[in-house]
Amino acid sequence: MPEDGQISPFPSPGGFLSRARTVAPPTWSRWLVPPAALSVHLSIGQAYAWSVFKSPLESSLHLSGTASALPFQLGIVMLGLSAAFGGPMVERRGPRWAMFVSMICFSAGFLLSALGVATGQYWLVVVGYGFVGGIGLGIGYISPVSTLMKWFPDRPGMATGIAIMGFGGGALIASPWSTQMLDAFGTGTGGIATTFLVHGVVYAIFMSLGVFLVRVPPAGWLPRGWTPAKAATRALITTANVSARNAIRTPQFWCLWIVLCFNVTAGIGILEKASPMIQDFFENTAAPVSAGAAAGFVALLSLANMAGRLVWSSISDLIGRKNMYRVYLGVGALLYLTIALAGDSRNFVFILCAVGILSFYGGGFSTAPAYLRDLFGTYQVGAIHGRLLTAWSLAGVLGPLIVNAIADSQAEAGKTGPALYTTSLYIMIALLVVGFVANELIRPVHPRFHEPRVAEQGRQDAVITGPGGS
Repeated sequence: MPEDGQISPFPSPGGFLSRARTVAPPTWSRWLVPPAALSVHLSIGQAYAWSVFKSPLESSLHLSGTASALPFQLGIVMLGLSAAFGGPMVERRGPRWAMFVSMICFSAGFLLSALGVATGQYWLVVVGYGFVGGIGLGIGYISPVSTLMKWFPDRPGMATGIAIMGFGGGALIASPWSTQMLDAFGTGTGGIATTFLVHGVVYAIFMSLGVFLVRVPPAGWLPRGWTPAKAATRALITTANVSARNAIRTPQFWCLWIVLCFNVTAGIGILEKASPMIQDFFENTAAPVSAGAAAGFVALLSLANMAGRLVWSSISDLIGRKNMYRVYLGVGALLYLTIALAGDSRNFVFILCAVGILSFYGGGFSTAPAYLRDLFGTYQVGAIHGRLLTAWSLAGVLGPLIVNAIADSQAEAGKTGPALYTTSLYIMIALLVVGFVANELIRPVHPRFHEPRVAEQGRQDAVITGPGGS
């Protein structure tokens, strides 16, 4: 056994996962941290590809469409809840522990689902993928956020954009991969169970790369030539820190909560209904949209969602987070208005506007952590981000509900084409305008919410973790 204060060359699993064990050595490159984050986000981004399993599950287990959606819906709910309630623990125990927990839960969710399908116990699929896997989604989503912003204080938008882009792009890998496995193994219970089993094993291996690769910077580390004073010359960027407990007491947090909720509502309203929506819009025109073309449109929107997460968040480093959200919300409202006014007159107008809206949807996700960092500092930004994600949970219900409920009611009234969605479009415009106003109300956080003891805690951490640099 090592003496007190020494580090054993053969640490126990708990020791290996501790924050102290993840402090970077002097030769460590900060550019190794984004790949660590991507290994987790590309994996948990599989959630967006759940629809691949819906039809096989419905046929093999005799489920309704509503029942086959339950694992995904519960997974998104658990994502928001685990991110909100687990955020403080993620901050306290560090990114390696968080990524390990995410890996165990996400992979175990697939393994439980495999057992559930193989035995015909669908409740195990709901509990496995939805509850257990959903915890992995939430912890994994927030695990690299504060670490990336500590490594990239000079480019926080770009850093978080790289990681969160992975969540948006995970389905682009998972969807064809899952389809190929179902083709190879079959769409019966045995084939689905085998596919789930392979997913659980492969994602565990891939996510473990992030567990081993992730590092936190030594106390006091800063990029060469950069100082907090340089960033603080821009409005809304603070050099102080706010705890997660105090952050939710500020009007800034709730203004940003409204901003994220309504920006996501506007984007997910189109994303969830994209294929039938474009077909309905142009069904009575000389150029109707086929099912194949609609599938291509969905793929295009997925690419816009993924690209927007990196491009717009990187631009926010140059023009500021508040200005970036002015674009998301203001220009987004104009794009919705354009769709409403153009109707079914031009296919390409509808497509271009939808691509813009979905790029803003993705950008809103990746810019939010950097906005939080600007307002509240890096002290507990991961925990604050977790609580902000409850806005996503509400928006994930609100957006599809608005679009689907109104489209169904209009169809019952005998309306077709753009008339099915006109009311929804104007509701989205109104929500974006409210979000725009909320963004304009955001001001620097009052000093009474700042943490006076953070600097002292940093000195204590330096004693615990020892010297180092990068």
